[in-house]
Amino acid sequence: MDFRVLGPFEVRDADTVVSLGGPRQRAVLARLVIAVGAVVSTDTLIDDLYQGTPPATALASLHVYVSNLRRAIEPGRTPRTPPQLLIARRPGYLLDTSDVDALRFAALVADAEHRPSEQALPRLDEALGLWRGTPYGEFSGELWAVTEVNRLSELRLVAIERRAEALLDLGRPQAVINDLESQTTRHPLRERLWWLLALALYRSGRQADALATLRRVRKLIVQQLGLDPGPELQSLEDDILQQAHSLTAPANRVSPAPTVL
Repeated sequence: MDFRVLGPFEVRDADTVVSLGGPRQRAVLARLVIAVGAVVSTDTLIDDLYQGTPPATALASLHVYVSNLRRAIEPGRTPRTPPQLLIARRPGYLLDTSDVDALRFAALVADAEHRPSEQALPRLDEALGLWRGTPYGEFSGELWAVTEVNRLSELRLVAIERRAEALLDLGRPQAVINDLESQTTRHPLRERLWWLLALALYRSGRQADALATLRRVRKLIVQQLGLDPGPELQSLEDDILQQAHSLTAPANRVSPAPTVL
């Protein structure tokens, strides 16, 4: 079973989407996925499901939800055999699986961090390709999900930035401009995105556009925060005005074609 949370919450068995039942039953499973193999107490599950005002039948309903979920995610389990995925363990339940797209995503981003750009790029592309929308979909606004949704969203931005850095390092600034323009629109106060966009424009031979970009973000930060841009943006603007050698793209790393005799 493949548990997918980087977008609408779903479970897949190969190419088939598993039916998980109604909203509260689905929420039980999503809450257990967030716990990453840790036990979630029945009290916590009930409190999260009913937002602090559970009915008298809440515990019985929770047991029904768990029973139904076990049948859905372990369809081949024979009667009276212990469950392998959704396990009862005092004082509640845990989901014993590492087949979660969010875990694969985080591992790929971490693996790419210390690799050279040509090795980091395919890992970051694979990681970002796992995303399908807002993490945890219908549950993204629930109090028990918000912290994890924000963590994953931040890590996605880090991956986008590292991917742009890798492409710039490989001498491919044109490949990142459109994506960075889109990301700065969505995250207008994230200075690193603006820095990368201005550098990509400069390395694409668009010095005037790079400077206009830096002026735009300066105005935006002053208007919204009453602050000047951070030192990295200010230093980049000075370097562009001086056409500093440090802004030059790295040498092409592509190996020369072999000589044909």
